[in-house]
Amino acid sequence: MDFNDLLKMGASAIQGNSDDATTGLDTNAISDALGNLLGGGSDGGIDLSSLVSGLSENGLGGVVSSWLGSGENEAISMDSITDLLGGDKVSEFASSLGLSEDSAKGALADMLPSVVDKATEGEGSIVEDMLSQIGGAEGAMGMLGKMFK
Repeated sequence: MDFNDLLKMGASAIQGNSDDATTGLDTNAISDALGNLLGGGSDGGIDLSSLVSGLSENGLGGVVSSWLGSGENEAISMDSITDLLGGDKVSEFASSLGLSEDSAKGALADMLPSVVDKATEGEGSIVEDMLSQIGGAEGAMGMLGKMFK
């Protein structure tokens, strides 16, 4: 699944969540805002390594493991979204869509687990690219060991 497909999936999840403030938003506008928020990867795609690092640094290693694994994805709190992405970025995301910061954080908390899960499944996934950047499976095991200390 490429970056644009992930953005569209995230936009649909945000547009379809339980917050009335996001229901009427244009999916292209949401996709653009998500691209600005989550972009920065080496291929112009999702900066998964920063997300994983941010989660582990904020004591959310178990949460990220659930997103990367094949089981059920654990939820992330709205406060953790701010810790993970930064208040400025969340505020910019909210502003670009005309949302309150609470609506933006709720929307991001709802969609981020499924987007990361989709980005990391199957052959040719972002995980393969990430593994190549951190030294393969051995490098990943070292990184995971640090996350769960």
